[in-house]
Amino acid sequence: MSKAIRLVVSDVDGTLVDKQKQVTDSTAAAVARLAAAGVGFTIISARPRSGMMPIAEKLGIDAPMGAFNGGTVFKRDGTILCQHRVDPAVVRAMLDLARGTTADIWVFADDLWYASTDQGPHVGSERKASNQAPVITQAFDDFVERTDKITVVSDDPQLLKDLHARAEHLSDRATIMQSQTYYLDVTALPANKGDGITLLADAMGTPLSAVAAIGDQANDLPMFARAGLSIAMGQGPAEVREKADLVTAGNDDDGVAQAIDGMILQRR
Repeated sequence: MSKAIRLVVSDVDGTLVDKQKQVTDSTAAAVARLAAAGVGFTIISARPRSGMMPIAEKLGIDAPMGAFNGGTVFKRDGTILCQHRVDPAVVRAMLDLARGTTADIWVFADDLWYASTDQGPHVGSERKASNQAPVITQAFDDFVERTDKITVVSDDPQLLKDLHARAEHLSDRATIMQSQTYYLDVTALPANKGDGITLLADAMGTPLSAVAAIGDQANDLPMFARAGLSIAMGQGPAEVREKADLVTAGNDDDGVAQAIDGMILQRR
């Protein structure tokens, strides 16, 4: 933990943005201080590219970024460096499992968000996060060959826990993790933040030992395990905070800015 940090990789929702899905001026200023100190900065998220672009524009991120937990690595100019889609057999199996529950189904394909309904408490938040409106459909089978992510949505924790357990037989062919307590995400096997942070570090010529990762949820743990320094958000679940090297303030208290100034730049 003594090595100077040369690259910061941040999660987005619950981390870089506040509860209104906004990057605060304090956080933007802290990111600018990283650049002034010669430290790189980029983002990795369960969001699609469309939801990451406004943040990239605001923060001026020209480095490679990771959408769909690193399944799609791209640049702000539209260049796609790599893209991993979900195995079609996994898509079919997961859709069959989800259709047998009361959960809502979201499928991300063709840079669009397809949803079983435009109702529910999390639709408004996803409109902001993905920076687009849902396309309502039940014909998810039309996208099995082109699926970047499936999200099963429910406020019933036991339902998602049971569904995750029933999908365990797919875990050798897909990454299945919760990005929020009410989202169960299914992405390609390499589309996880551990592989994602490795791709981003390699693309920026930085050893993982000189990378700091900041996040708040279980899907951030794979990058915590690989980064030289891991920082959890204060409002994150206890099991995530316990796996991090350090814990900063919550996302509504400029936790990323505090981490940058008090835990990263001070190393330099």
